[in-house]
Amino acid sequence: MISTTDQLGRILQLAKQPVKIISLVPSQTELLFELGLDKEVAAITKFCIHPESWHQSKTKIGGTKNLKLDKINAIQPDLIIANKEENEESQIRKLIEDFPVWISDIKNLDDALGMVREVSKIVGKENKGIEIINEIKSGFMLLAQKRNNINCAYLIWNKPMMTVGGDTFISNMLEYAGYTNVFNEKSRYPEITAEDLEKKAPDVLFLSSEPFPYFNKLIDQYKSDFPKINVQLVDGELFSWYGSRLLKSPSYFLNLREKFE
Repeated sequence: MISTTDQLGRILQLAKQPVKIISLVPSQTELLFELGLDKEVAAITKFCIHPESWHQSKTKIGGTKNLKLDKINAIQPDLIIANKEENEESQIRKLIEDFPVWISDIKNLDDALGMVREVSKIVGKENKGIEIINEIKSGFMLLAQKRNNINCAYLIWNKPMMTVGGDTFISNMLEYAGYTNVFNEKSRYPEITAEDLEKKAPDVLFLSSEPFPYFNKLIDQYKSDFPKINVQLVDGELFSWYGSRLLKSPSYFLNLREKFE
C-alpha cells in the first residue's frame, strides 16, 4: 500500500505502484519523462508537447480544461496527476469519484520542488527525483547571488490585456530572476489597461510566448505604444512550467538579466 498526500491536503491510498498513469498537466508530463517513465504513462493532454516523442505517440485525452472523460474511463488509470489551477474543478471532481487523483497546487519554487519530491515517490523514482531537485536548487542558488530588482510587467494575454499577480508561480520566478513585478499587489491573472501599464511605468515589459502567441507585428505594436518601456518576448515555459523544465530556467534567467547590465 502506498499512502500519499497531495498539495490540497488530500490523502490517497494506492494499492500498488501505478502502472497506468494519466497526466493532465504539460509540465508534470515532462517531469514523468525526466524521471525515466515511459510505458507507465498511458495518456496525456494535447498540450503536453514535451517530450516530442510522447506528444506524437501517447494517447490524448483532450485539453487541460476540456478533458475527454470517456477516454479516461476507457483507460481505467491507477493514477491521475492533475493541477488545481490548470484543470477544471468540475471535471476533476468527477474523476475523483472513480480514480486516485493527485492534485498539485503550485505558487512558488518550494511548492514545485515538493511536487517533484512527492510524485517521484509515488511512481517509484524517488532517487531520480532527489537528483532533479538538487540540480534545480543548485541553479536557483546561483541566481540568488545576483539580483537586479528591475521593475517589470509580465503579460500573458492580449485583448484583454492580462498580467500576473504577486500570488502566482510566474511572479515568484520573476523575483528569482531579479525582477520586481509592478503588479505584485494584484492576485492571480488580472486584466489591465494600457493606462494601468503607463502608470506603473515598468523598466521592462515581458510578453510571454505562451499561452498567447505574440507575433512579431504585435510585439512591434507594443514597442510603438510604450516607447519608454523595454519590450521583450520571453520563453513562457521557463517562467511558468513547474516541473523538470526548472532545470533550464536559471541559465535562461541569467542570460536574460545580462541584457539589463
